[in-house]
Amino acid sequence: MLYLFILIPLSFTIPTIFAWGVFEKAGRKGWETIVPFYNLYVFLKIIKKPMWWYLLLMFPFINVFVYMLMLVEIAKCFNKFGLGEQFLAVVVPFVYLPILGISENEKFVDPDDRPEIKKGVVREWVDAIIFAVVAATIIRTFLIEAYTIPTSSMEKSMLVGDYLFVSKITYGPKVPNTPLAFPFVHHTMPFTTTMKSFVEWVTLPYYRFPGLGRVERNDPVVFNYPEGDTVSTVYQSNRSYYSLIRQYGRERVWNNKWEFGDIVVRPVDKRENYVKRCIGMPGDTLEVINRQVYIDGQAARNPEKLQYEYYVVTDGSRFNRRFLDRLDITDITSTRVPGQFVMALTEEAKQAIEQVSIVKKVQVSNMKKGEYLSECFPHDERFNWNRDNYGPVYIPAKGVPINLTLDNLPLYERLIVTYEGNSLDVDGSNILINGEAVTSYIPQLDYYWMMGDNRHNSADSRFWGYVPEDHIVGTPEFVWLSLDENKSLFKGKIRWNRLFSIVR
Repeated sequence: MLYLFILIPLSFTIPTIFAWGVFEKAGRKGWETIVPFYNLYVFLKIIKKPMWWYLLLMFPFINVFVYMLMLVEIAKCFNKFGLGEQFLAVVVPFVYLPILGISENEKFVDPDDRPEIKKGVVREWVDAIIFAVVAATIIRTFLIEAYTIPTSSMEKSMLVGDYLFVSKITYGPKVPNTPLAFPFVHHTMPFTTTMKSFVEWVTLPYYRFPGLGRVERNDPVVFNYPEGDTVSTVYQSNRSYYSLIRQYGRERVWNNKWEFGDIVVRPVDKRENYVKRCIGMPGDTLEVINRQVYIDGQAARNPEKLQYEYYVVTDGSRFNRRFLDRLDITDITSTRVPGQFVMALTEEAKQAIEQVSIVKKVQVSNMKKGEYLSECFPHDERFNWNRDNYGPVYIPAKGVPINLTLDNLPLYERLIVTYEGNSLDVDGSNILINGEAVTSYIPQLDYYWMMGDNRHNSADSRFWGYVPEDHIVGTPEFVWLSLDENKSLFKGKIRWNRLFSIVR
């Protein structure tokens, strides 16, 4: 994490540059604003704060609060004691600081000569609350965000009930598409099912700040659900709107509010957050053969805790719960037939189960090649693929042309129209993009292929296709709390062994 102690203080150079005129009015040299590390030292000297503040600037996340306080203090040096004035100094320093430095009406006052301003109790609380909300919003948007694992798709790497911190600076934080939103709420106002928590009359285009690295193969990645652009308020993202359309028809889904609720559209940054593992990179050709993933014809490295679904048959006996806990088997379902179970098992757990005396059979669930599963992307019978035998499919790369034919068009239709905003029509044997006949398309974004470690219980790219780069949110760093929903508080509710564990 040494890079954080270098990169983050360096990032504070950017807003400090706009204080050139402010520094000069304070009796310093304007060029001092552009010298990394040194400029922060001078800043603290101007506002006359102790040098231990400088040490706090070296620590990730704490330094954001400290720098915001420094901006408030520099505003006070120009007799800006109003809440609105200080708010502007914190939120838009690149506008407010130049105004203070350029305007002849703005005079610098040494902190020792500044009159003491007494605030009432109400003002003190209002200031504290607003500062906390602004600071937390900035941290949540650009640095780190808490996230909860809701499903078992990534077991055993991440468990249901894991509470994670997701780093947004690893791949670079995104500028919010909808910057005006109710704080600490994702897409829907509390206690409602349809009221949006954001406004769309102010929208920003996709832009990602430089990060500490790029998405790498086998990284666990948090991203906005690609098919979450349109949702039923009854099903939300638990069931894709497009799967509902395929099953029930558009007219029924849109008109039967009792069954499906309202149909709402969401921008990229307000779609549900999913977490999967990046299996395919831009430019890869991916294929799944009997559950094994192949990249460009070579068998891919499997995650350490990869799981598949197995049918387990016993002599009629049930498994001891403590035994299952010892093997960390949590995804288990009893069938209607006594002694028959469906279990999600790692290779290690499978081998242990096979050694149990009551077990008569352990058989992996595997759909045969050519067995069509309509739920699989691109949802076209010409692609008779399923979860265990899938592809080959090419993963688009930014700037690399894709040859288009009527046969492969279903693989790229959503990319062209939904993700990159073009119109697409077919006129006889001609493919028209934005009204022009084409035989190829050049993607404007990189795309990724995400899959869960619990392969038979994961809604992933096999079912909804590629993940565009503008949907990437960040990577889970560590588990700060883990709760087992199947246990009581005093009987193993807290998974102590997972607290502060690193996500791999």
